[in-house]
Amino acid sequence: MPSVVFDASAILALLRDEVGANMVAAHIGDGVISAVNLQEVIKELIRRGISPDASIEMLDALHLDIRSHDREGAIAAAALYPATREYGCGLGDRTCMALAIAEGLPALTADRAWERVEASGLQIKLVR
Repeated sequence: MPSVVFDASAILALLRDEVGANMVAAHIGDGVISAVNLQEVIKELIRRGISPDASIEMLDALHLDIRSHDREGAIAAAALYPATREYGCGLGDRTCMALAIAEGLPALTADRAWERVEASGLQIKLVR
C-alpha cells in the first residue's frame, strides 16, 4: 500500500541528491506519482541536458507507481485553483495535490509554499 504521492520536486531532489533526498529515497517503492508530474520530471531532466532515453532509464530504475490523470483527476485539480493560486501553484502542483487527496495520502514535496495551502483532505510532507 502506498505511503505518499510524489511531487516532481521530490523526485528531482532525489535524482539531484539535494537536501531531502534521503527522505524521498525512504519512500521509493511505496509511493505513487501522477503521469503529469512524471512528465515534469522528464522535462526538467531534458532541460538540464539529459537525453529523453537516459531520463526515462533513470526514472524506470525507481520503479515508480505511475497514475494516469483522468477526467476526475482533472476536475479535482482544477477545483484546487482557488486555494492554490496565491502560492504560485501550477497544473502539476494541483495534479499532485488532487491525487494525494483522492488517495488519502500525504503529498511529498520540496515546495515550501504548499504548507500554506488549505484544502480539505490535503496533507503535505516537506522533504526539507
